[in-house]
Amino acid sequence: MNDQPERPAIAAAVIVDDGRLLLVRRRVSEGSLSWQFPAGAVEAGESGEEAAVRETREETGLAVVPVKHLGERIHPNTGRLMIYVACEVLDGSAHVADADELAEVEWCDRVLVADHVPYPFYEPVQAYLDGLL
Repeated sequence: MNDQPERPAIAAAVIVDDGRLLLVRRRVSEGSLSWQFPAGAVEAGESGEEAAVRETREETGLAVVPVKHLGERIHPNTGRLMIYVACEVLDGSAHVADADELAEVEWCDRVLVADHVPYPFYEPVQAYLDGLL
């Protein structure tokens, strides 16, 4: 019997614009995870795609639209259900919109992505990025 409350899924927005990937650096790392996609908990009644769009706006100020569901998995470091959503930028300029949660926002080319995230992404996400970066 599990008395732990179920933790909500985390939706991550995978945003590539002009050959660069948007990464955010959290103020508080989750284990070895410091640089990551804009992401956050899926709220009650919300889809993963809706959560990815909302979290991106809240964290970075960007308006995005979901274009492709890239997959789901239990994250090996956090144990949380992760939903990965490819998104395109509609409007705005990426910046730290939630200073309580984020320290930095950066558009990264392939080299900078490898510096910030020195391990492979979830395979379907990596395959998607390999086609765009």
